[in-house]
Amino acid sequence: MVKVLLVLYDGCQHAKDQPGLLGTTENELGLRKYLEDNGHTLVTTSDKEGENSVFDRELVDAEIIITTPFHPGYLTKERLAKAKKLKLAITAGVGSDHVDLDTANKTNGGITVAEVTGCNVVSVAEHVVMTILLLVRNFVPAHQQVTSGGWDVAAVAKNSYDLEGKVVGTVAVGRIGERVLRRLKPFDCKELLYYDYQPLKPEVEKEIGCRRVENLEEMLGQCDIVTINCPLHEKTRGLFNKELISKMKKGESSTRVYVTLCSFPLPWMLTAF
Repeated sequence: MVKVLLVLYDGCQHAKDQPGLLGTTENELGLRKYLEDNGHTLVTTSDKEGENSVFDRELVDAEIIITTPFHPGYLTKERLAKAKKLKLAITAGVGSDHVDLDTANKTNGGITVAEVTGCNVVSVAEHVVMTILLLVRNFVPAHQQVTSGGWDVAAVAKNSYDLEGKVVGTVAVGRIGERVLRRLKPFDCKELLYYDYQPLKPEVEKEIGCRRVENLEEMLGQCDIVTINCPLHEKTRGLFNKELISKMKKGESSTRVYVTLCSFPLPWMLTAF
């Protein structure tokens, strides 16, 4: 029989009120009854930090680990060296950047790393558009000002813009990037651009009203808003840096907004301009 380790976040009362919140320690992805009825062992925890964590202790003899993108159990080289029985690492969602893929491929004859591809593309695409609007309209500072009792319209309006007439570009036009462009079409943007090694079909480009730019720097130089929708892996790690971001369109009329909902670590963006 198999030992399955779940590393999930605590949902507390919210998870009890809503059993549909499957990715919680309380609801355990709905797996406990099935696994135990079939003679398997299920261990669930949210404790994943440090050598003495439940995650580290239970990983030693686990054969399957399942975790989520929002509370990942990081499978580092050091942890994988201790996981002598591990055969399968699953992301209950999308993304595997929490796994040292090179080491996993060499451990125990090769650990299979899997994810639920495409499971949340609509949610992410909608979130991208929502975030673009929040940033372009300067909504968060406005909300904070009003809730604190202020009413300085000029302070908010000076950094507030319309999305209409702006040039928006996406880096990658896969399942998420294409859906972002489709959702931006009704906003009457000046142009919808994309950068990807693989172009969309001509009929899709025509339907959306978008255009491919083959050079990333060239696209950035035209964009008021850029959204990064490619996964983080060895070929994309370090793709964006301060120098590249400095190529983005400049001028008083340029909004210069970056939205990333992939796995890119971008703390240096704050000083890029």
